[in-house]
Amino acid sequence: MKLVPLADRVVLKQLVAEETTKSGIVLPGQNKEKPQQAEVVAVGPGGVVDGKEVKMEVKVGDQVIYSKYAGTDVKIEEEEYIIVKQSDILAVIQ
Repeated sequence: MKLVPLADRVVLKQLVAEETTKSGIVLPGQNKEKPQQAEVVAVGPGGVVDGKEVKMEVKVGDQVIYSKYAGTDVKIEEEEYIIVKQSDILAVIQ
């Protein structure tokens, strides 16, 4: 199965959360903060959204930082993804 986003949506695969802090403290599972970094897996076509032309600025393979509470979590074939609007992506990591 393949996710194909519509309009200005982007499918992200979250990067693995850090299990230890920089000072070496190991974090138990529930205390790990959800990372806000992800890799772009699929990009919608853009087009006209709410009467405005939307040009897609990200591409498949980009690593991005997205808003903390953005998107919809989806699980397909044992893989977890997040579907967000392009406007919820804050930056591309280069």
